[in-house]
Amino acid sequence: MNVSYQWLSQYVDLSGVSAAELAEKITRSGIEIDHVEQRNKGLDHIVVGYVVEREKHPDADKLNVCKVDVGEGDYLQIVCGAPNVDAGQKVPVAKIGAVMPGGMKIKRAKLRGVESQGMICSAKELAMNDKLLPKEMQEGILVLPADLALGQPIAEVLGLNDEVLEFDLTPNRSDCLSMLGAAYEVGAILSRPVTLPSEEVEEAGAQASEHISVSIQAKEACSHYTARYIAGVKIAASPLWLQNRLLAAGVRPINNIVDITNFVMLEYGQPLHAFDADKLSNGRIEVRMANEGETLVTLDGQERKLDPSMLLITDGVKPVGLAGVMGGENSEVSESTVNILLESAKFDGGTIRKTARELGLRSEASLRFEKEVNPEAVVPALNRAAELMRTIAGGTVASGIVEEHTGSFERTVITLTVEKTNRLLGTSLTAEEIASILNRLGLAIVSSNADVFEVQAPGRRGDIKLDVDLIEEVARLYGYDNIPTTPIEGATTPGHLTKSQRIRRELRRLLADGGFHEAVTYSFTHPNDAAKFKTLVPGSKPVPLAMPMSEDRSVLRTSFIPSLLDAATYNRNRKMEDIALFEIGSLYVSDEEQAAALPEQKAVLTVLLTGRRQASQWNIKAEPVDFYDIKGVLDSIFSYLGLERQVEFRSERPLDFHPGRSACIYLKGQEGETLIGTVGQIHPELQMERDLDDTYVAEILLEQVIALADLDIEYVSLPRFPAVERDVAVVLERSAEVGRLMDVIKEAAGELLEAVNVFDVYTGDRIAEDKKSVAISLVYLNRERTFTDEEITELHGKVVAALEAEGAELRK
Repeated sequence: MNVSYQWLSQYVDLSGVSAAELAEKITRSGIEIDHVEQRNKGLDHIVVGYVVEREKHPDADKLNVCKVDVGEGDYLQIVCGAPNVDAGQKVPVAKIGAVMPGGMKIKRAKLRGVESQGMICSAKELAMNDKLLPKEMQEGILVLPADLALGQPIAEVLGLNDEVLEFDLTPNRSDCLSMLGAAYEVGAILSRPVTLPSEEVEEAGAQASEHISVSIQAKEACSHYTARYIAGVKIAASPLWLQNRLLAAGVRPINNIVDITNFVMLEYGQPLHAFDADKLSNGRIEVRMANEGETLVTLDGQERKLDPSMLLITDGVKPVGLAGVMGGENSEVSESTVNILLESAKFDGGTIRKTARELGLRSEASLRFEKEVNPEAVVPALNRAAELMRTIAGGTVASGIVEEHTGSFERTVITLTVEKTNRLLGTSLTAEEIASILNRLGLAIVSSNADVFEVQAPGRRGDIKLDVDLIEEVARLYGYDNIPTTPIEGATTPGHLTKSQRIRRELRRLLADGGFHEAVTYSFTHPNDAAKFKTLVPGSKPVPLAMPMSEDRSVLRTSFIPSLLDAATYNRNRKMEDIALFEIGSLYVSDEEQAAALPEQKAVLTVLLTGRRQASQWNIKAEPVDFYDIKGVLDSIFSYLGLERQVEFRSERPLDFHPGRSACIYLKGQEGETLIGTVGQIHPELQMERDLDDTYVAEILLEQVIALADLDIEYVSLPRFPAVERDVAVVLERSAEVGRLMDVIKEAAGELLEAVNVFDVYTGDRIAEDKKSVAISLVYLNRERTFTDEEITELHGKVVAALEAEGAELRK
């Protein structure tokens, strides 16, 4: 926000405070001033002149010889090359001795034999931002209004004896996107009152409601719409003072009506829009959401395709404006405009923000509406603009305001205590000092009782909602430099990681030490990928993003596996074929197509393996990874977490996995068993689609794993007595799960079983085609004494009997 020092002085007495000093005070109070710009770049000896005569140069076709009156009696003869110079114009004249902003010194000179006693200046030569001027004023000399007195310093005429403070505002301080907001801030800092512009309007003629009507259909997107009717306006250039104010703020002057709406927007922070009332059907205004496929040609000449999320201003027949963003070309104020419908409204900031982003059409108006304008300024800004149109454009303001409310605004009342203020700030402020600061800020104290205040926040300060917001205001106005340094007191406790944090950290360490690389991928994915690998989150709907970067990143992911497959494909395309990746993060679960509430986040670990188990060497052949490599990774993790006896792998067929090389993982807890993961080779069709070799993935939900995991290590003394090892080979159905045999052995042997391991699986000619032979090694250990032969025989017999009861036949 560019704030003119001269303009600001109309609302707050700035005597005794220079622009640089003011910038320092504002910065120290919490709003950073990026830069203070001097608009006068050095314009001494440059005055208003009058071109009395213009003749062609005798020896140059493109030069003119002008006689110019600068109010000093004798005329100056000036040679000028500007094509637009002509007799009867008031122009800026640099007299002999002037030094131009670019450093050029004006001297008496001869141009093609003709003496020149000065220079007639263009806007650019005066160091004005000529890009903000109309095109006809950018080319050639600057033509001034005819009513200016001769000899006036040009810096005074153009309001260039001014300095502009550039406010670098944070999103919460949208109140300072206006001159009055800046005035309230400066008034509070300097402890000086703020003078507000008059809101009185001289009305005449019939009621405005006889000419215009207003209705709001989109009640949630527009809480207040007001309009005035101004008849008989004369469209012309704005007076110079008004143009100077806009130029200082970086806004291009256009014509008196448009300039007034921009001026009041800058003054109040309330965007306005002027419609040509005669171009509206029966003077009607209807505020509604756009229809699907509806279009509007905006003031910039672009046709905009609209959707139902966009708020429209219509006349009941056709759209005439994008609410809060830009007006329509079909209701534009032009040179032939006579009657004006002036709009001032409170639109929903979120709706305006979405419209502006969807269309790539941000304006000064949308910038303010996005941050929520002051609901209490809607009518005052309307009245201010209507009165200016009466005095500047010669219009007649019809009696009354036509308006409709769909919601009411009530000021927030906040309780503030002196004790809490001093406790948080470390100060010793009295109730009177705090009250003084609040009053300086324009925060009304509704009531006070001893050291307790009831404070009412005005509509312009929508950022003040809690008592800590008030305490922040007290702190910055009291002065951060005045707050004493207070030592921190209180009991201290050593920091520590939560169980979840510890386990996540250990998982990262284990996998990194095992040769895996951690991946960090997008939380957003393509809708097609979000439909895959949903065994762990059945029925979950992908949550769409409101404004995605692209279709490839348009929904929140429900599995990490597609993201890691993308990473694997990326690496393979760059000749990195042996890939071991893992990622820990959150996937997003929702049972709604359009999530009204935030989706549930589930912590997950995903692992991917593809390529070779190890590179070939002179004595070792390279072998590709298989299902048991990735299962071994999971076994190591569960063993480390103390969950090996509670986890079971079942040869089920999870979605999008290879039907014969995959499994589901269950965790047994006090409340039964829960599906916590999937593991296996991805489906061959998906491998071909992504141009991958055999690729194995595993995905584990971490919530229950973390809840049951035990990272505490219990040390056991080395056994004093020898262990006994026995082997057993059984024949069973080829489809039978060996894991079930292991469970039967553990149950039968009980605590005396130290270890059990499958060391051979055989299928071939010596047994039936539908059978397989499994050889298992068992280690028995009694930590209190040595086994006798009879005890071992009995114990091993129980195990064999349990296996036979399970349907396994002892192989002989």
